[in-house]
Amino acid sequence: MTDQPMLVRPDPDDERLYQKVAGIDHEGKAVEAAVINERPLTIFLNGREIVTAMTIGDHPEYLALGYLLNQNMLRPDDEIRAVDYDSEIETVVVRTARQTDYEEKLKKKIQTSGCAMGTVFGDVMEKFETVSLDSSARFHTSWLYALQKAINTMPSFYLKTGAIHGCVLCEADRPLIYMEDVGRHNAMDKIAGYMFRHGLAATGKSLYTTGRLTSEMVIKTVQMGIPVLLSRSGFTAWGVELANKAGLTLIGRAKGKRFVALAGTGRIVFDADPGQAADEPGHLSRKGSRDDE
Repeated sequence: MTDQPMLVRPDPDDERLYQKVAGIDHEGKAVEAAVINERPLTIFLNGREIVTAMTIGDHPEYLALGYLLNQNMLRPDDEIRAVDYDSEIETVVVRTARQTDYEEKLKKKIQTSGCAMGTVFGDVMEKFETVSLDSSARFHTSWLYALQKAINTMPSFYLKTGAIHGCVLCEADRPLIYMEDVGRHNAMDKIAGYMFRHGLAATGKSLYTTGRLTSEMVIKTVQMGIPVLLSRSGFTAWGVELANKAGLTLIGRAKGKRFVALAGTGRIVFDADPGQAADEPGHLSRKGSRDDE
């Protein structure tokens, strides 16, 4: 594990993002629990309202950019004139040099399996089949074990409040960008927005999520050009089918020494002895980590 600082990490001490709520526990004793906030964020593209998402409220500009990218409403070569966030009315306005008109696209919404971000557009796969992932990329099992330890022990809102998902952009055994939100799709969109805004390439990267490996998570990962998607949770059949079709390495049920890979297995380099990998302590278990036990 390198000692280089992460580009973005959770700040569980940010008091804007949670509140303390009084209650009682299973013994009837008074308790005070940290509870994550959620608030609406309305995203505009060149003056046109696109969507209102429920989010924890951090990194709204990255969320807006990433959402629009992953819905194919922004192009990778678009010139961004401005990204304006107004905290009082909870809006982000993205302005581009290119004129945009997505009136028809906005009519084709479908329900998804995700949390918080309730819809995607019906033609979200319009670029899916044109993306070519790096076939020479490799992913080492030693990296997986190191990443799990680093991510699961890092201070986060999950450990502080629960009721939240996380996505982490990684390079080899190093977490680079760790985003959290009430929905894993929001967290992934924040990462996509950061990469777009700062020109961070997908080469040599992997993506870790605490959530299920569904079709939409696979589609977004492929659109972002990332060749490896990891999760501590399980798979859906369509997610696996799409990963195989796109040549995406899909690793799930990753906890302690265990994992299952159902797509792109040729990228995996077995360079670590599973017997030397420590089991995950129970107090670090996250949502989804017990799904397949």
